[in-house]
Amino acid sequence: MASETTAFSNNNADVWLRDVMSDCVLCPRACHVNRLAGQTGYCGQTAELMAARASLHYWEEPCISGTSGSGTVFFSGCNLRCVFCQNHNIALGKAGRVITAKHLVEIFLNLQEQGANNINLVTPTHFLPQIAIALEQAKCRGLHLPIVYNTGSYESVDALRHLEGLVDIYLPDLKYLSAELSAAYSHAPDYFEIACAAIAEMYRQVGDPVICADTGLMQRGVIVRHLLLPGQTKDSKKILRYLHETYGDHIYISIMNQYTPLSQVADIEALNRTVTPEEYDRVLRFAKRIGIEQGFRQEGSAASESFIPEFDERGL
Repeated sequence: MASETTAFSNNNADVWLRDVMSDCVLCPRACHVNRLAGQTGYCGQTAELMAARASLHYWEEPCISGTSGSGTVFFSGCNLRCVFCQNHNIALGKAGRVITAKHLVEIFLNLQEQGANNINLVTPTHFLPQIAIALEQAKCRGLHLPIVYNTGSYESVDALRHLEGLVDIYLPDLKYLSAELSAAYSHAPDYFEIACAAIAEMYRQVGDPVICADTGLMQRGVIVRHLLLPGQTKDSKKILRYLHETYGDHIYISIMNQYTPLSQVADIEALNRTVTPEEYDRVLRFAKRIGIEQGFRQEGSAASESFIPEFDERGL
């Protein structure tokens, strides 16, 4: 069951919203723009909350999607904007529409009424204060589902602390260990250090996994996702070793092979192919050899645009 405690009062959240949006240092980019005045930083978003889709989603890990689906809200914009992004249109802010925090409350409650297993906040970093306000209000109105924070992990630890008591499940990526890769593909050479600190804070907040024995659904915990990139099995192995040595079986690790080369990487030779079955098998065998047991793998050929929903403002 979702936590009944909250991180701060609505008044404090409103003050934080005004402070951080007027001189934005919400994420490690620390752009210092006045988003309240309509300025945009790296994420491409002003202080107006923008989303591209809200619906039941069936392609997350089994303990998140279950059979009823995860109640996903896809937010527009992104503070990473990876060159290979599978949600490219919304990452660039080219899809979606402006909504209010009050309307976001209704979206959360509507997803609960549709039978969602949880509320899944996808790429929420740059709207964290507005989302925190909406979550508090929704919980006051009867929202009782676990809250999932689904992120690329380029997060400020200070900002994440405002979510303590509001988020039940953290679903962070750990994309790269190599600073060369993170600089080339996400313009963030400090990605690994930043993401590791963020994941440590997430684990501190929610602790070990709690899975419902009756449904198999996660109620609390951390699932770290790692998406294999073509030709980068060595980096993937280093990431898996770090996660296992740091957390052991206290987190789940999701090893993904669904990388799909979309049009924006047509001129990047290293990225313009899928991950081969041999590459994926090599990484899975390594994970088994070092003792990873709490994890997920993807069966068959997962690389497909079918994993990418239509960002058609559905459910908004």
